[in-house]
Amino acid sequence: MQVYPCGQCGHLVFFDSMHCVRCGSTLAFVPEAMALCALEPAAEDSTALWQERSPAPGPARYRLCTHRDDGGGCNFALPAHSPHHLCLACRQTRMLPPLADPLLRQHWARIEAAKRQLFYTLARLGLQSTADSARAQDSPRYALLADQPGEPAILTGHQGGTITLNVAEADDVERARRRQALHEPYRTLLGHLRHESGHFHWERLVLHGGRLEAFRALFGDERLDYAAALSAHYAGGPPPDWQEQHVSAYAAAHPWEDWAETWAHYLHMVDLLETAAAYDTALQVPGSDSPLREQVANPFTRPAPPFDTLVRQWVPLTLLLNSLNRSLGQPDAYPFALSAGALRKLRFVHDAVRQTAED
Repeated sequence: MQVYPCGQCGHLVFFDSMHCVRCGSTLAFVPEAMALCALEPAAEDSTALWQERSPAPGPARYRLCTHRDDGGGCNFALPAHSPHHLCLACRQTRMLPPLADPLLRQHWARIEAAKRQLFYTLARLGLQSTADSARAQDSPRYALLADQPGEPAILTGHQGGTITLNVAEADDVERARRRQALHEPYRTLLGHLRHESGHFHWERLVLHGGRLEAFRALFGDERLDYAAALSAHYAGGPPPDWQEQHVSAYAAAHPWEDWAETWAHYLHMVDLLETAAAYDTALQVPGSDSPLREQVANPFTRPAPPFDTLVRQWVPLTLLLNSLNRSLGQPDAYPFALSAGALRKLRFVHDAVRQTAED
């Protein structure tokens, strides 16, 4: 993700920052500007309206999302004229767990933080409107639910534009238990949301985007019985050669899951590359034949870097990331190796995203 200077003092601040640690300015992310702004009350006797902190503030006035101070931890702002009290990202959540439970409230806040990061990436890709008047049906809706005694377990998934997430996924211990039980090398809250957003965007970019036949030629026929395919996957595991064509073992379960896993992987790629570019990172693989250092390209620039450039920089960047983790005694942050087959599918996602944004 992008990093930002504080608009008041220039100190480094981050996408989810709420206050500058140097000057104490109130910070809020303004979706319509895709900027993290230092704000001050627009009137001395009120904090209902805010303006940019400047000797000569512009005419724009903002309100802070209600979930900023009620335990949600949201740092988004919305226009002063908005008829809503929640920001565009928080309004996407339609169902909440019982927030009277302090633990569930903590889980909810962590999920909303991951949701805002997903919102940011989709907006940078041109797939998420940042206008306060954006139509609700153009974005995923979220149901954040908790298991209840005597009731069937809540299953994370997507159906009809709604992403359901079991809030237990926000518990680090429970998520690690599930990762180990399912023999997964990687399981994160943000990864879950990215994966499920892939199902949402499959309908828009593939089914209704004129790419269905091309999708079937590369990923397989999605008309394959979905429930039977998942049952077979969990009963017998992936085929032994799954790495040759898929980004993960789960991707081999069904063409829909192959797309969603590849989609999530693409979002991992562009987000990490943008973060590296924001720090002005230049890479050179130790021991390589080329002595040249290559500057990491921001994948969101216009015109966008070619896909081959992103892949060429992705490999040494993830090697660096894993090496840094190992230096701290941590497991690899990126436990994957992309085959030629997986890269073809990632290119398909890249092309679909870029063509949609251009259109």
